[in-house]
Amino acid sequence: MSDRYTVFGNPIEHSKSPMIHRHFAAQTNQALVYDKTLTPVDGFSQALAEFFNQGGRGCNITVPFKEQAWQLADQLSDAARKAGAVNTLTRLENGQLQGDNTDGVGLVQDLIANLRLNLAGKKILLLGAGGAVRGVIGPILAQSPASLLVANRTVEKANQLAKIFAEDGNITACGYPQLAGQQFDLVINGTAASLQGELPPLPDDLLANGAACYDMMYSTSDTAFQIWAKSHGAVIAADGLGMLIEQAAQAFYIWRNCRPVTGKLFLEMR
Repeated sequence: MSDRYTVFGNPIEHSKSPMIHRHFAAQTNQALVYDKTLTPVDGFSQALAEFFNQGGRGCNITVPFKEQAWQLADQLSDAARKAGAVNTLTRLENGQLQGDNTDGVGLVQDLIANLRLNLAGKKILLLGAGGAVRGVIGPILAQSPASLLVANRTVEKANQLAKIFAEDGNITACGYPQLAGQQFDLVINGTAASLQGELPPLPDDLLANGAACYDMMYSTSDTAFQIWAKSHGAVIAADGLGMLIEQAAQAFYIWRNCRPVTGKLFLEMR
């Protein structure tokens, strides 16, 4: 009998996770079933309990349930604890639920392994201060950048993140107007606005010579942020498809203790 996994979310129809994990399972000869579960906004804890009571081995969690999953986990990895959000749950032998957050690992893996970017010693700007951003700060700081600046419309939210991660590296916060006169080697968009064609107010001279830009969102065509990046001289203007695949690979590794190869899948999905 195959082990069962799922992804919980609302909406969930768009999710590519089942396809990705089925690919990983076939590649590594793992016997598992992975599907997606549309979950009522007020019914996540009940759906989660039912899934594991019926023998589920693990699950991914997407919007809007990552913070609830964090609260329901019996144990938390360091990454999940600081992120305040869980996107991967594993049922342990004792029945407890282990909560992880693989978003940051997925982002850094895509930047370093796939895009061949070196983050050490670089000036990095992170746009936004929501859950997606919070989940990636720790892994970025672990790469020893010269500095990480979190910019957000509501400065208080950015300041809160800077305080939470202050012991992990050189991290500061500001509002968008304070970006004037500053330049960065890497700019990461952690807001979802660019999928709707919207952008934060970014100065035209934000990018240092040879700078790269990365949108954590992904789309079948260039996002508004990618378009902005290309028109302002970015040498790389990538979207988050690689991050999606790499965070899934990390979750698969947590569950199955084997790491799938991701490169061919990225090309197929692209």
